[in-house]
Amino acid sequence: MNKSLMSFEDAVRLVLNQHVNTETEVIPLQESLGRFSAEVIASPIDSPPFDKSAMDGYAVAAGDDSQEFTVLETLAAGERPTQSVKKGYCSRIMTGAMIPEGTGKVVRVEYTESSGDTMRITTPEPYENIIFRGENLKRGDPFFPVKQISPGDIGSLAASGIDRVPVHRQLRVAVLTTGSELREPGTALNPGEIYNSNGYQLKGQIVRAGALPISFGSIPDDRRIHEEVLAEALETCDLVLLSGGVSMGSFDYVPETLARLGVDIMIHGILVKPGRPTLFGRRGDTFVFGLPGNPVSSFLLFEVLVRPFIHHLMGTVYRPAVRQGILAETIRRRDTERLEFRPVRIQYEDASYLFMDNPDRQKVFPVRYKGSSHLNAMVEAEGIILMNPGIKQLEEGTLVNVRLL
Repeated sequence: MNKSLMSFEDAVRLVLNQHVNTETEVIPLQESLGRFSAEVIASPIDSPPFDKSAMDGYAVAAGDDSQEFTVLETLAAGERPTQSVKKGYCSRIMTGAMIPEGTGKVVRVEYTESSGDTMRITTPEPYENIIFRGENLKRGDPFFPVKQISPGDIGSLAASGIDRVPVHRQLRVAVLTTGSELREPGTALNPGEIYNSNGYQLKGQIVRAGALPISFGSIPDDRRIHEEVLAEALETCDLVLLSGGVSMGSFDYVPETLARLGVDIMIHGILVKPGRPTLFGRRGDTFVFGLPGNPVSSFLLFEVLVRPFIHHLMGTVYRPAVRQGILAETIRRRDTERLEFRPVRIQYEDASYLFMDNPDRQKVFPVRYKGSSHLNAMVEAEGIILMNPGIKQLEEGTLVNVRLL
């Protein structure tokens, strides 16, 4: 084993052991999607704020064993009852409506029949069908943890009457791609040139991770320009994300330039495939990731290392979605020294995946993949599986964990 390279596990531990104090701000709820809450939030109200009906039916008095009732009024959600119920009387009530005084239960509508202002119970109602004030959440109860805010979270916060949310300031992430051969999409290519895919995909990944990408464009293979651009990025951003220029080639200036600029390089080389040349460093409260220039390497190392790091700095733990499946084809490899990520797709036999993991009903297929420059393979890939060091092949029929992308 190459002793100069760090294991992937040790690299993750080192990266996630870094700490920095991040600023916070309070923003409107409707702007909070994808942001990270900065503190545990308590409910300012009881939820629900009043006793309400759990279904459409009839509110009857506590202990009333009558079979036939006179209907006093009809209550829709949002209306306040004008009359209390008593023996032999009821109120027609809709789901979510406020319960009248004296109610002991709500008899669901399908257990009744009605004619005009008369209701008769046809089937005994065994349940109360009332959601009591504060049953879900009491005023002052902490209910919302530090986490990345989802659409469902926004609904929960809104339901508690919260219209402004304390969040961590978004990390400003500098995106730099290196290489004189890079050209922007939409321009013509000359011989030897390629399009700058990494800059675009990394910005998309940064947005999805809840941070703010700041584009510094493509840097040609020039030491002076490298130093000028990196110096500005280190001064103005919280995290500097480079692709390319971190290996051992004649034009890989990134490591030496970062060192001159005072960056403490803690990782340069990981026993992982793809992604061996990956670099990680720190200068003060600014961090640097140097990712390989090959686009699959750049994409995957962001997902398995940079994205968890962004969550870590925001005070949360990144938990990627994982599915189990049966490997449909044997996967073989020659180099067993490194942990390897292999892109795969999942073939579902039915819709059971919508409800639960059922490995007997979903098969995992390796996608056509020719190595870390084969970015188009990631269009087909739905996730990755791991091949641990020392493992030459994974046999068809093996139960595997797929980390979804």
